[in-house]
Amino acid sequence: MHRILAARWMAGAAAAVLVGGCAGQLPVAGTGAPPAQVWRSDQGDGTYLNPPLNADYPDPDIIRVGDDFYFVSTTFANVPGLTLLHSKDLVNWDILSHVVGRLEGRPHYDLADGGAYRAGVYAPSLRHRDGTFYVAVTPVGQSTRIYQARDPRGPWTFAELGQELFDPALFFDDDGASYLATAIGSDGTITLHTLDETVSRITSSRVVHYYQGAEGSKIVKRDGWYYLFNSIPRRLAMTVSRARSLFGPWETRPSIDDTTGGHQGALVDLPNGEFYGFVMLDAGAKGRVTNISPVFWRDGWPIWGTPEAPDRVPARAPKPITGHPFREPPATDTFDSTTLGLQWQWNHNPLDRLWSLTERPGWLRLKAAPGDQLWGARNTLVQKGQAPGGRGEVVVDASGIRPGDVCGFGTFGKFSGQLAITGQPDGTRALTVQVTEATEQGPVVDSRVAAVPITAERLWLRTDMDFTGDRATLSYSLDGQGFTPVGGEVPLVYDWRTGTFQGVQFALSCYNPGAAGGHLDVDGFTLTALP
Repeated sequence: MHRILAARWMAGAAAAVLVGGCAGQLPVAGTGAPPAQVWRSDQGDGTYLNPPLNADYPDPDIIRVGDDFYFVSTTFANVPGLTLLHSKDLVNWDILSHVVGRLEGRPHYDLADGGAYRAGVYAPSLRHRDGTFYVAVTPVGQSTRIYQARDPRGPWTFAELGQELFDPALFFDDDGASYLATAIGSDGTITLHTLDETVSRITSSRVVHYYQGAEGSKIVKRDGWYYLFNSIPRRLAMTVSRARSLFGPWETRPSIDDTTGGHQGALVDLPNGEFYGFVMLDAGAKGRVTNISPVFWRDGWPIWGTPEAPDRVPARAPKPITGHPFREPPATDTFDSTTLGLQWQWNHNPLDRLWSLTERPGWLRLKAAPGDQLWGARNTLVQKGQAPGGRGEVVVDASGIRPGDVCGFGTFGKFSGQLAITGQPDGTRALTVQVTEATEQGPVVDSRVAAVPITAERLWLRTDMDFTGDRATLSYSLDGQGFTPVGGEVPLVYDWRTGTFQGVQFALSCYNPGAAGGHLDVDGFTLTALP
């Protein structure tokens, strides 16, 4: 089994290297840089490094409202879903909210019948008009939804359009008309749907363009021209089309690709009228990152990069807007609040009766959820791994572990490595390491370390993710000082076919294949850069 896992890991790692990108690029410390940041894009000298967020924020859509920028991203089956971020300068981002509180309409969202990994909600489209924010998204196998909210923090309500439209692109024209463009890469036919005044019903539909392999449409208007951006995923490339009318005819040109910066994105305007580009790059085990690029115009066409270095997203560039301080999404959590931090998501809809932040104030209590292995267990709590490498550490109280419980901390992805405290039949506890591989035939579990008896109730569990080598190590401590590695290296692999379709995540879990179990208490989570 170990040889099989290693062979598959090496194949995945080799594929990840071929797509290139910014993985492993170490930040240069700027003036006033705080210590121990996993990744710092803002260099403190008026420049930034790509990507602004060195983690899995795929299928981006970014808009400006006044002096504020908003960024919505794919989350698949993770709950809460559709992460919405906020920035003042396109470089320093913080999580503002999530659009979808709970996934509804399919039993798969409750991890039935194999669950909804790689499905759920993705490729959202974000727009704003007359004080209202709109998000168009198509849950897999369900009708397209248009979410609305006056406050981007919510609450959000939605209307269903009655059709399942792939990768919908919402657009509001200057005359008040509302449209939704959609295309499926396996076809490439781009259809424009006209919406009614309430943005909740399709009134007409018309094919307006065709480009082989096109999907992920975005529409932007500038100086009387409509610009249509499309991803060509088969080539990991992006095209840009332009027309004087939304209904065409469209003229199409190739743009950038994953060797020059990314393959799915569009433009966002700055308060001064300039434009910047945003684009998604496949970046190996950390997932798909979003790059930000200056854009200049030549003969009415947007060119990524600068006149000195055209058709390429720069690794480092002047900040679009200066004067705003460093910010980043939260990661470390003391669990002192009565609500989970916005960095956390569940692997599917959680069973709310099986977790608590109030039963033991200052601690997260994870009660054993149904499941016989990690991939199929409810209530796995995850947050994004960060490149180039991060050290996640939790302090746990294992006194609530009962026979049959498997509760611990580790990685979650194509390969999920779990350092778990297990409840033995005789009432004792032991440490084990399990690596679960997601395959087309189902999850395959490799128990790397036989049960190591432990008597301590308080333990420190550590997960080191190194995206420069696509490997993780798991270790534990009885005093928070000296750590013992166990289980060898765990592969870090991104896989859209059988994995989660996401970058590798940190995971806290507690499950039991039996009818009842105990619980694991977590005193806090810290994330720091790898030493």
